[in-house]
Formats: sequence, structure tokens, C-alpha cells
Amino acid sequence: MNARTIRLDRDLDPVGIGARSGLVWAREEIALAGVGEVLRLPLDRPGGVAPVQSRLRDLAGPDELKVPGSGPVAFGAFPFDPARPGELVVPELLVGRGPEGRRWLTIMDDGCSVDDALERLSDITTPHAGGPEPSHIEVDSVLSPERWCHDVLTPVRDRIRAGELIKTVLARELVVTADQPIDTARVIRRLHQRFGTAILFALDGFVGASPELLVSRSRDVVKAHPLAGTAPRSSDPQVDGRLAAGLLASAKDHVEHRITIDWLLDTLLPFCSYVDAEPDPTLVSLANVHHLGTRVQGRLSSPPASVLELVEALHPTPAVGGDPQGLALDLIDRYERADRGRYAGPVGWVDGDGNGAFAVAIRSAEIDGPTARVFAGVGIVADSDPQAELAETRAKFQAMLGTLLEI
Repeated sequence: MNARTIRLDRDLDPVGIGARSGLVWAREEIALAGVGEVLRLPLDRPGGVAPVQSRLRDLAGPDELKVPGSGPVAFGAFPFDPARPGELVVPELLVGRGPEGRRWLTIMDDGCSVDDALERLSDITTPHAGGPEPSHIEVDSVLSPERWCHDVLTPVRDRIRAGELIKTVLARELVVTADQPIDTARVIRRLHQRFGTAILFALDGFVGASPELLVSRSRDVVKAHPLAGTAPRSSDPQVDGRLAAGLLASAKDHVEHRITIDWLLDTLLPFCSYVDAEPDPTLVSLANVHHLGTRVQGRLSSPPASVLELVEALHPTPAVGGDPQGLALDLIDRYERADRGRYAGPVGWVDGDGNGAFAVAIRSAEIDGPTARVFAGVGIVADSDPQAELAETRAKFQAMLGTLLEI
């Protein structure tokens, strides 16, 4: 079995295909959708990157484009816990859209002709009504807001104030239950409509639209766009402007942001001949919240590390874990008392040459039939106010809740 990649002269929409197939990763620069499945590659964490990358290289075949994302590609959504194993999926068909209008089709099934593949994709893109929309949806907190503030946030903040650590990130969990199975295709389409500039992803019932790029690798260029520091948005333009200005002026949020940037630069440096970040964070405004974001870019030393190696080194960043990492993760496990699953883990793709991109899987939902698990996290530092942090989780929940409640 080897990949065959051809240039497409027709306009096939990866997002539309991925919504139907349930396998997609898309951002402004590149969109990839998979159909079917030929292989699952287990990924031991840490230390299991080399066998996966070697297996993908062995699948390479004729490729008319030879660009990042063409040829054999595997999709992965890994658990938040960096000690738990992950898994990557190699689809039977891959539809890609890249810079400069490039479009391609990769076929992994030796017995599938190009005509057969295009006919199958045509069937997938035929308009489809989907399942019945739920008439009743319930949203329940796994832990009440009051208990979360008292039993989770406050004791962790007290340990930060005692000097045991600098920061940790705590998450709340909601469970959404509908009276009909939740239509993931409808959720994916609506996420794309509502958050068109975010990174759209779907794999094995895990869907989301993340604003945060953990890391990308295109040949020897590495990029990241970490976010840390958040303020809610308002429908009143004047109020919204004040909220944005307040975030840009917030000492607490700038401290939280700087922790992440410094850590990320220090972690990337051993892989790079050069790496740098914007001097000051900029405002990243989404439909429901403002974030502080800083773009990071570098050049990888030769031979360049695979994107999977970079993911292994970078996850979890202080933006979703804390600092120092080990103690922060211990406190998350002790006080949250919930399994985050793939929430805030790495989600993305890798090709046979080690190119790829992974988002931080925030603004996400684990969908299983009529049920969806949704998380929202906040960075806790010494001067965190429990009510303000609670309000921030509510603002962040709106991205997924607003989409799920529309279905």
C-alpha cells in the first residue's frame, strides 16, 4: 500500500467533505479532509515518534505536488495527559487545499482508481439533510460553580500564593444531553460558519474550533501562536472596546502570557538555529472572547525535527497546563477530579516528511450519540479572583454551547 497524489483541477471543499466524513483539520493556510480509514498508528508517549514517522515515510508513493500535506497524511487528537498513548488515523482518501490555490487528492487504496475516488467524493458532497434536530437539550455542570470555586480554584490559588508554583490552568466540565443523537456534521458546519478564522477539527467524534496553534512545521520553518489572557466580549461596541483595552492593559494577564511565551521559546530553542517572538502580545478577537496572542517563528536546525517531535516537546504549554509543568499537572489531577480526555491536547496532522500542524484542542466537544462533554479552562495565578475566573469559563463555554444548542 502506497500513497498516490494527483493535482486536482476541480473545486472540492475539504471542510464540506470533512463535515460529512467526520475527519477534517482546516485553517486559513491549509485544509485537509479524510474519507475512510486504512491504518491506525499507535503513538507511545513519550518517545514513540520515530516508528510512526518511519511508517508514514514507507507509505510514500508518486506525488504530483510534493508540498506539505500531500502524500501520506495521518490525523491525530491526543489526550491532554502527556503520559497517555495517542493514536493517528491514515485515511483512505485525502482531499487537500493549500496556498496559491493548490488542490490535491491522495489515494491510499491500491485498488481504488482516480475515477472511483472522485465518484465517492461526489457522493459525499451531495446535499444531505442529516438527522433529526433535538427538541430538548439539557446542560449540567459536573461540579457546581460554587463548589468549583471553593474546592478547586481557591486551594490551588492558595498554593500558588505560598510560592509552590507560578501558575496552573484549571478547567470546568459541562455535560450536554439531547433527546436525539447529536449530528456532528451539523456541528462542524456551524463551527466553521461561526468561527471561520479558527482552526476547525474533527476526529472520532471529537470536534472543535480552536484559536490556538500549538506548532506547525513546513520544511524547516516552525511557527506557533500561543494564547494566554482572556476577556469577554460585548455586543455594545463601546463596552467591547473597553474590555479589549482592559485586557491589553491588564498586568495579571500580561504576566500569565509572558510565562507561556518565555517557556515556549526556551523549549523550541534546542530544535532551532533561530527562533523569535513578537515583542508584545496583540489582541485576538473571537466571536465570544478577546485573547492576548503572540506569534512565534523560527528556523529548524538540520535535519529538521518532525512536527510530532515538536508536539511532544511543547505539550502541555503553560497556557493549558501551568508552570512548573510537573507540579501544575499534579494539581490538575488532584483537584479537578475529572478526566479531560482530549480537551486541550494536541490535535492535527503529520505527513511522511514530518511536516504538519497541531492546534491546542480548546473550544472543543467530545460527542457520543446524544451526549457531549465540554470543557473551559482558565489560568490561575497568585492574584486570580475566583468570581472573575468563573466568569471567564462561562465566556469560553459559549463557543461550543452556542453551537450545540443551535443544533
